[in-house]
Amino acid sequence: MSTDNPPSSVDADGESEFDAAEVQALRERVEELEASMAELDDGDDQQKLTIVATQGSFDMAYPPLILASTAAAFGWDVVVFHTFWGLDILHEEKSRDLKLSAVGNPNMPMPNALAALPGMDAMATRMMQKRIDENGTASIEELIELSLETGVDLQACQMTIELMEYDEDDFYDGVTTGVGAATALQHMAESDVQLLV
Repeated sequence: MSTDNPPSSVDADGESEFDAAEVQALRERVEELEASMAELDDGDDQQKLTIVATQGSFDMAYPPLILASTAAAFGWDVVVFHTFWGLDILHEEKSRDLKLSAVGNPNMPMPNALAALPGMDAMATRMMQKRIDENGTASIEELIELSLETGVDLQACQMTIELMEYDEDDFYDGVTTGVGAATALQHMAESDVQLLV
């Protein structure tokens, strides 16, 4: 039995509800819809990553920058939205003086009572910086440059810029300023992966 011309449905009086022209028009419309869906599927298959960086301590500057630059190297579309203390990572002057907090860090090899003593954050920061230098790990500044070179969109939250009374010229060249939460949320909604650091 041929399926090219399926039998049309019949109403209570025995008359056809659809004629051949209507059926053909429906088939053509279905083909158009399938073609337009195929175009959507073949569109943007680039993976997207959004990272929200909220912490600006020395050790917390590394994860968003390493993840972002690595994803960009693999061809991902990457945005890192820096807000609150995370904004200091992009601040050219402050990023060179980020500290590692010894207090409340469960992996520090000292009790909190000792970690709270004056000068312990500076010592912990020096110890970590020494390890980074000995290991040949990139500096924060180098990771920012690498991220920008590989196409990562490093964004500075406009509300936080105003809150901290920073100037847009305080940030590294290439950093996107004037970005609000709505823009960040839009990229998050379109992303395959969203991370809060």
